[in-house]
Amino acid sequence: MVLIQLKQSLSDFLKGCSRLLVLTVGNELRSDDGFGPYLASIISGDVSERGHLIINAGTVPENFTGMIRSERPSHIIIVDAVEMGKEPGTIMLIDRDRISDYSISTHAMPLSFLVRYLEEQGDCRITLIGVQPENLEFGMELSEGVRGAAYELRDLLLSAIDEASCEKSPSNLNQI
Repeated sequence: MVLIQLKQSLSDFLKGCSRLLVLTVGNELRSDDGFGPYLASIISGDVSERGHLIINAGTVPENFTGMIRSERPSHIIIVDAVEMGKEPGTIMLIDRDRISDYSISTHAMPLSFLVRYLEEQGDCRITLIGVQPENLEFGMELSEGVRGAAYELRDLLLSAIDEASCEKSPSNLNQI
């Protein structure tokens, strides 16, 4: 039931989308904090094929603000590991107004600052999709529940993109 609601929320968020940018964030050296980069690796081709852009920003999403502004997305989905006090692997859409309410993994700049900056620079809708991590210790492996959540989210995102019929952007967009 939760996944059905998430898919509907994503479809609603994507209404009117003319250029989608999926921004994944996380540290691949800290176990489940690598959720965002892992998702980027399993979804990049599918997002690009649909004419949209995906950026794996790692631990420094603020370094990509110029590129993001130049792409002029109408919608941005930020994906990261987020401490929400839920069962590991839980996926939640976090409204942009509530981003600062959650503990966002291991980044130098809080994502709430990044969101505010991007909104001030252009006319775009922004949301955050968080996954509850199980382990943030040093290590390269995602926990089983978080790895499974990456595949669930991949399927949900692609379905929501298709359902919302986001207009395709120019075909020169690639994964970054």
